[in-house]
Amino acid sequence: GCIVLVRKLSTTKYQSMILSFIFFFCFKKYAQIIKERMKSSSHEVHGTEPMDNESFAEFGKSEIFTLKTSMAKIRYANTYKMEPYRKFQAHLVRNKAQHILTQRLQETKYNGVTSIFLCNSISEEILTAVKDMGFDRYKYVVTVLILQKTGQAIKIASRWVWDVARDNWVSAKCETESFISLALISACYYE
Repeated sequence: GCIVLVRKLSTTKYQSMILSFIFFFCFKKYAQIIKERMKSSSHEVHGTEPMDNESFAEFGKSEIFTLKTSMAKIRYANTYKMEPYRKFQAHLVRNKAQHILTQRLQETKYNGVTSIFLCNSISEEILTAVKDMGFDRYKYVVTVLILQKTGQAIKIASRWVWDVARDNWVSAKCETESFISLALISACYYE
């Protein structure tokens, strides 16, 4: 309604002041309504929707600049993007997890009491390293096990329900004289 009103008025000096007042009032009100709707929305905000330059043809340069900067702050929830921008690369994550395991556990002896805290700190370090790699739209689960070598056989199983095309997993292993450590990183695509 505001844009139609602005385009119908003629452009004298006095009326151009009225036009700019109506212009800024309408778009501030529009931005406020959108911000309130986004606060009540449960969707994540991933980007902005650019405006086309043809709708700015009848306005001055300063008004266009102000409008574009105010519109850039408004973000829309749905992008309808079904693929990640940067896919999960298992070989990079495997190398990083293997490096972290060997670096942290190379000189360590097995201790049942401290291995719990060691597993937690290593899993947090691996999670931080994987998040820093910048694979977008993935949720990660990192599990680290430290098992004492006593000549026993070990069988570890994991089950997931996921999309074979987008989800992935990686395991890394570190073996010392007194224990075996296994890290399992699963990356689940999150739309």
